[in-house]
Amino acid sequence: MSDLLSLSHVSKIYRQGGMLSRRQITAVRDVSLTLGEEPEILSIVGESGSGKSTIASMILGQTAPTSGALNFRGMPVAIHGRSDRRAFMREVQPVLQNPFEAFNPLKRVDRYLFETARNFAPDGNRPSRTEVERMADNALAHIGLTLAEVKGRFPHELSGGQLQRTAIARALIPQPRLLVADEPVSMVDASLRMAIVNLFGQLKKELGLSIIYITHDLATAYYISDRIIIMKKGEIVEQGGARAVLDNPQHPYSRALKEAVLSASPDMEPASLA
Repeated sequence: MSDLLSLSHVSKIYRQGGMLSRRQITAVRDVSLTLGEEPEILSIVGESGSGKSTIASMILGQTAPTSGALNFRGMPVAIHGRSDRRAFMREVQPVLQNPFEAFNPLKRVDRYLFETARNFAPDGNRPSRTEVERMADNALAHIGLTLAEVKGRFPHELSGGQLQRTAIARALIPQPRLLVADEPVSMVDASLRMAIVNLFGQLKKELGLSIIYITHDLATAYYISDRIIIMKKGEIVEQGGARAVLDNPQHPYSRALKEAVLSASPDMEPASLA
C-alpha cells in the first residue's frame, strides 16, 4: 500500500532580482516526510521563515518544488489542468490562516458553501438546491454550527472563531482525505484556539482525516499531534512522535523552542510539556 503523501528530498529555491540575478533564497532544503493511509495529525513547527508555509504551498500544488519528488497516493502533485486540479482538491483541502481573507466581505458566507457543494458533488452531476443545502449543513454539523446560523450572513456578522470553523466546514464538503491547515488558530482569540485545535482531533477521529497542522505554537502542536517536525531555516532539525520529541528534545533549537513556551505560559494547558 502506498503512502497517502510523501515528500522525498524536496527543496525550493527562490531567485531574487529577476531572471538574470544570481541571488537565491533557499526556502526549503532537502525535506523528506511521509503520511501513511492511517489517519494522523502531523505538525510542522517553526518560526517565521522556517519554510513551513512553503511546504504547505507545495503540498497543495500551489508551488512547484525546485528539486525532489512530492507524491499524493503515489502520483506526482503536478496540477496541469482544471480537471486535474478539481480531482486533487477533492482529496486535499486547505485551511488558511486568516478567515477574514478567505471570504469576500461583500459576499454572503453561505454562497461559498453552496458553490463548493456544487463544484464537488459526489456523482459529478449538478446537485439540486436541497442537496446543496444538505451538503453544507452536514459539513457545518461536524464543526458545531448549522446552516441556519450562517445562512444569509456576511463575514463581518460572524466572529473570528465562527468564520474559521465555517472555513473548515467548507473544506470538509468535498470529503477530503487530507487537510493542510496553515497557522489556522493564529488569528483567532486565545480563548477559542484550543476549541479549534480540539476540533481537528475530533475530525481525525470521526471522519478518518489526516491533517498537516502548520504552526509556530509549540504548545498546541504538543497537545494535538501524533507526530511533529521541527524546522529551522528551511531544514528539518528534529522529527518523531510528538511527546517523544517535545518531552526530550535533542536539537538545541528544539530545546530553545520548548524553553520559550514554558517561560511564556507556565500555567497553560497542556503546557507541562514535560
